[in-house]
Amino acid sequence: MTLSSGVGAATAVARLRRTFDAGTTRPLDWRRAQLKGLIRLFAEREVDLTDALHADLGKSRLEGLVSELSLVRAEAEYALQHLTAWATAERVPVPAGLLPAAAHRQAQPLGVVLIIGPWNYPVQLLLSPLVGALAAGNCAVLKPSELAPATSAVIADLLPLYCDDTAVTVMEGGPEVSTELLSQQYDSIFFTGGARVGRIVAHAAAEQLTPVTLELGGKSPAVVMDGNLRAVARRLIFGKFLNAGQTCVAPDYVLVTAGLETQLLQHLKEALAEFYGRDPHRSADYGRIINEQHFDRLVALLGSGTVYTGGAHDRAIRYLEPTLLTAVRPDSPVMQEEIFGPILPILAVSGMDEAVNFINSRPSPLAAYLFSNESTARQDFEARVRAGAIGHNACNLHLTVPGLPFGGVGDSGTGAYHGRYSFDTFSQLRGVLSKGTGIDTLRLAYPPHTGLKRWLLRRLL
Repeated sequence: MTLSSGVGAATAVARLRRTFDAGTTRPLDWRRAQLKGLIRLFAEREVDLTDALHADLGKSRLEGLVSELSLVRAEAEYALQHLTAWATAERVPVPAGLLPAAAHRQAQPLGVVLIIGPWNYPVQLLLSPLVGALAAGNCAVLKPSELAPATSAVIADLLPLYCDDTAVTVMEGGPEVSTELLSQQYDSIFFTGGARVGRIVAHAAAEQLTPVTLELGGKSPAVVMDGNLRAVARRLIFGKFLNAGQTCVAPDYVLVTAGLETQLLQHLKEALAEFYGRDPHRSADYGRIINEQHFDRLVALLGSGTVYTGGAHDRAIRYLEPTLLTAVRPDSPVMQEEIFGPILPILAVSGMDEAVNFINSRPSPLAAYLFSNESTARQDFEARVRAGAIGHNACNLHLTVPGLPFGGVGDSGTGAYHGRYSFDTFSQLRGVLSKGTGIDTLRLAYPPHTGLKRWLLRRLL
C-alpha cells in the first residue's frame, strides 16, 4: 500500500495494526514470502532503481548496484537462510528449586514499526532495516527521504508489487508527513539520518514510550601510522569519495604521523587521478551533491584550510571536485561538523597518543579506522578509542559483514542492526516458564512459614 501525504498517518497505522492483530505476519511462511519478494525486486527492477539513484545522486549504475541494491539483497538472502534458527525457541535451564519445570525464550514480533530513511543511500538505508522488520514478523511504515525524490517515488511504486501491501506502507512527502507520522503510536521506530533530526525523533518516541533505534553519523577518523602508503591512499580515497563523500561511515578526516604526511598526500593525489581521471567532472564513477543547500555548505568549508588538490565546483550541476585540505586547524569549521561531502582534511600528529586523545576529545564517531601493520597498535587503538565500529586497514567494509552489528555509540547513535541484529532489533525476546499442577511442589513456599519451612527454603535458596 502506497500512501501520499493526502492520506492520514493515523489511517495508515490503523490499517497496519489490523493486519498485525489478525496474525497475518506471524507465520514463517509469510515472512519468507516477503524476503523472497525483496530479492525479486532487486533482480527484476535493477534498472528502475539504479536510474533513480543516478537522477538523485549522480551514481553510476554499477555504484548503485554495489553500494545499495546488492547489500540489501544480501541482507534478505542471509535472513532467509537463517530465519528458522532465529525464530526457534531456545530452552534455558531452570533452578533446582523450581523443578519440575521448563523454560524457554523466543523472539516475538513487536507489531507496527516506523522506518525513516535518509537521502544519501535512499535504497539501502530504507530497505535494509525493512528486511529485519519483516523477518521478525512486523508490519512497517516506510518514510523515504523527500530529498531523493526519484528514488522515493520508485520505491513507493514498486514495493507494493513485491511485498504484502496490507503489511507494508510507503508514505511520501516532506517534513509535515514526518511530523504527522511521529505523532502516531508504534512498537518501534528506526531512524537513519543526522543528529539534529535524530533528537526530534527520540523526543517523539519518548512521548509514546516507544523503543527507538538511531543510526546517526559523526566525524569518523582515519589514523595512518605505517604500512604500504600507496595501498593506504587508495583505500582512503575509495572510502571517502564513494557517493561523492556522502556516506555516514566515510573517513571524515585523516590523522597521519608527521613524518608520513608528505608521502601520503602525494599517494592520495595519485589515487584520485587513478580513480576519477585528471578531470573528475567527466568521470562516470563520480557522483554529485544531493542539492544546492548542501552544495553551498560544502563550498563554504573549503576555506578551512589550504587546498592541496581539487576544490573546483559548479553549482549548476552540483559538482564539487574531490578535495584534499591541508593546514587545517582543529578548531576550523570543517572540523566542527560532519563534512558529508568530498572534502578530506589531513592533519599531522606526533603519534598514537596524540591521535587517540584528539579523537576522544570529540563526540564518539560511527566508525574509526586505523592503518597500521603492527598488531600492538591495533590492539591499543581498539582498547582506547570509543566508536560504533573499528576498521583496520580498510574503510566502510565492516558494514558488509552480516555477523557484525552496525550502529553507533553516544552521539553517533543507539542500537544496532544487520544480520541477526536486525531481527533482534525488531523483536521482543520473551521468556516463558511452564510448570505442571499434578504435584504442587510450590507448597514449601506458601505461608505460613514454619521453622521447618524456613530452614528448607534457606537450604534451597
